[in-house]
Amino acid sequence: MTDTAARRAAEREFTVRERTQLQLTVRRFLRHRLAVASLFVLILVVVFAFVGPLLWRYDYAQFTPDNSVAPSLKHPFGTTEDGKDELALVMRGTQQSVKVAVLTAVAATAIGAVWGAIAGFYRGLVDALLMRFADLVLTLPLLAVAAVLAGNTRGSWWLIAIVIAGLQWAIVSRIVRGVVLSLREKEFIEAARALGASDTRIIFRHLLPNAIGPVIVNATILVAVAILYETALSFLGFGIKAPDTSLGLLVNNARTAVDTRPWLFYFPGLFIIVIALTINFIGDGLRDAFDPRQQRIRQ
Repeated sequence: MTDTAARRAAEREFTVRERTQLQLTVRRFLRHRLAVASLFVLILVVVFAFVGPLLWRYDYAQFTPDNSVAPSLKHPFGTTEDGKDELALVMRGTQQSVKVAVLTAVAATAIGAVWGAIAGFYRGLVDALLMRFADLVLTLPLLAVAAVLAGNTRGSWWLIAIVIAGLQWAIVSRIVRGVVLSLREKEFIEAARALGASDTRIIFRHLLPNAIGPVIVNATILVAVAILYETALSFLGFGIKAPDTSLGLLVNNARTAVDTRPWLFYFPGLFIIVIALTINFIGDGLRDAFDPRQQRIRQ
């Protein structure tokens, strides 16, 4: 091997490709095997909920001549006492519960992030007023207040999501406020001020993007929390109502049939557990991926 070839081989050996922060974050997430497996399972659940009804032979509102049939090839999840296919009901229930959870997480995260960023940026009286109101929301018994408010939603899934989000945004606001308080004195914020950037631009173009890690992690947690609260509300009769359905409503309808028709209770209950667990594991993986101690970009 010539000297030139040897030198080129050495250069290739010691050359490290520059990676963006996003690439590093994705790589750290992919190393979290449980989070990746949970993401795969969650995707399957979402496909089951939203694509399954288009392929399955029965509709969730359809009555069949098979009443109270145990799980079989024709009805893999069995049927209800009035002949409805339980698999179709679970698909629809999962779909509605997921929609409530996602809308809750998006709305609560958006409101809380802006609220906390404004409080942390201005501090002083503005911070005191905004955070005291957030503290007041945090002291409310969420399930009791949500039950009262959701009782007037007439079973509308998006109104139920708004109600839950209206009681969960305060948690996000406190997290974002803490991050913004540590960022507002950084050099890049001082540079933005020196260049004449408005407060609005600093908040939305500099502070909130740099708080995206904790916000995304908390949003995943909110999805799991919203699933459980929607389930509780529907179980208590304050959530989604018939003729529509949700996982919580299916569990509520089957609570008296656990001994005689257990498939009506355990299948929707299993999906509630799977969704909640997978989202929590994904949140753990995102927390590790966005860990500030691992944020140094290698050149």
